[in-house]
Amino acid sequence: MNVPRELRYTKTHEWVKLDGNIVTVGVTDFAQEQLSDLTYVELPDVDDEVAASDEIGVVESVKAASDVYAPVAGVIVEVNRDVQETPEIVNSDPYGAGWLFKIRASDPDDVDSLLDADQYEELLPEAPEE
Repeated sequence: MNVPRELRYTKTHEWVKLDGNIVTVGVTDFAQEQLSDLTYVELPDVDDEVAASDEIGVVESVKAASDVYAPVAGVIVEVNRDVQETPEIVNSDPYGAGWLFKIRASDPDDVDSLLDADQYEELLPEAPEE
């Protein structure tokens, strides 16, 4: 399971990367693996104001649908149109080209309250022994 050390995470399996006051958000490798082949991605609109923990998007696969939550409060400044047109990008590159949206954080320090990589890994089920 890929859990990049430099990112922050939510209990609902979003990853967060802070750059100044801009927060880039996507779904984790674990989440995309659980959903399997994504078929649809619904994203918020640019200029939407969001509160932390708001449901602001959906990712769907042939197996299931999962809500996507805002990890911090702020305003949506960009959405990744590529993943709307080609949802499988999230499966192949969840921490790169598969990002979902960017938020201008009301308070960038809120990212510090999210889970670090070690804390996130503790939430994940143990991988079965080979």
